[in-house]
Amino acid sequence: MLIKKTVALLTSLKLTVTLLAFSIVLVFIGTIAQADEGLYGAQAHYFKQWIVVGANFFGHKVPLLLPGGYLLGVLLVVNLICAHIYRFEFTTKKLGIQLAHAGVILLLVGQLATDLLSREMLMQFTEGETRNYSESATDYELIFINGTEVTAIPAKLLKPGDELNLSSLPFTVRVKNYWKNSDLSFRAPMMRSAPPVVSNGVALDFDFTNAPEVKSSEQKNVPSAVIELAVGKTPLGGWVASDWSGDAALIANVQQGYLQQVGAEMAHNIATRLAAPQTVEVAGKKFTFLLRPLRIYHSFSLALVKATHTVYPGTDIPKDFRSRVQVQNPQAGENREVEISMNHPLRYGGYTFYQYQMGAGEMFERAGQTPFSVLSVVRNPSWLTPYVGCAMVGLGLAIQFLFHLVKFVSKPKAK
Repeated sequence: MLIKKTVALLTSLKLTVTLLAFSIVLVFIGTIAQADEGLYGAQAHYFKQWIVVGANFFGHKVPLLLPGGYLLGVLLVVNLICAHIYRFEFTTKKLGIQLAHAGVILLLVGQLATDLLSREMLMQFTEGETRNYSESATDYELIFINGTEVTAIPAKLLKPGDELNLSSLPFTVRVKNYWKNSDLSFRAPMMRSAPPVVSNGVALDFDFTNAPEVKSSEQKNVPSAVIELAVGKTPLGGWVASDWSGDAALIANVQQGYLQQVGAEMAHNIATRLAAPQTVEVAGKKFTFLLRPLRIYHSFSLALVKATHTVYPGTDIPKDFRSRVQVQNPQAGENREVEISMNHPLRYGGYTFYQYQMGAGEMFERAGQTPFSVLSVVRNPSWLTPYVGCAMVGLGLAIQFLFHLVKFVSKPKAK
């Protein structure tokens, strides 16, 4: 009896309608919440969860309990598969419907696989630079470099008050503070009214302060961590590890920002101090450390040969963004040049490289800046499933339509 009720529930059309209704509500709430939580925050809170607890509406927190995107997706797949198997009839009459249902199942499973397996990264470089890695736009890591050895600590582990002991490091990392977003200001000699946050490294020349987390996908959070290193109970000192000094593009922006205020020479001096490496020596080993975007290394590299940004004549409206890159893969004996433009990505090594941002063109070069390009790097093992699923649904509906059309046409006409 219980089995029959379970089968009846899982194959029920009422369950399908209920799940679809919850999906509509979730999409509506998740879309509205983007104004408060941002695109990535809303995706994580509502669609990449099994259960949604609480919601944000125009700056107000609302007590709410809803099934999340993962739960709704899995239940819809189970409902569709159970109904498909329970009512399956391998006949010509049902062929189109079965094929369309199988296509919908593939679309749902493919979307789940995409969400779990796909990764979106960025690759940014100036003309002449070579990159064999991509960087995350949202995730960061605190790294310690000793020669060729690199120890990476994910930023999600940097919780204030925690002590991190790693076998690869001869010291303890104590987290005093971690800010998901931070502001930076230069400690000019005549403006140093307060002591630095810590007494070592970049903090001697710059003040780092907590800043509200930005939500827009067009803005960037710049995290900073205040850490103390210690051997046993003996402190080695405190430092600020910040993406402000770990991201070359941010350092260039800081230099550009101070250019008009203090002149080229002083602006260059400020940028040099910001980019100065921070080190600590323990037991005869020298460690350089910094906070930077999470990196994924590739077995190949791309070198930016030329960044081209053209506009429509007589306007400043962008017409074309184009990056000529040199693909270098010693293992495959490959060394060739390809062009990546807005509608022509590069698919290579399991990754797809899209043109994302660019700083180039006549105005950019007249300002004395080196042209640069930013590529969006996407790895999605299940990228074919939407195409196959849509083709199956389309073919199934076409077969079903033609079957009924032929049947209708072949009916004898009433005299």
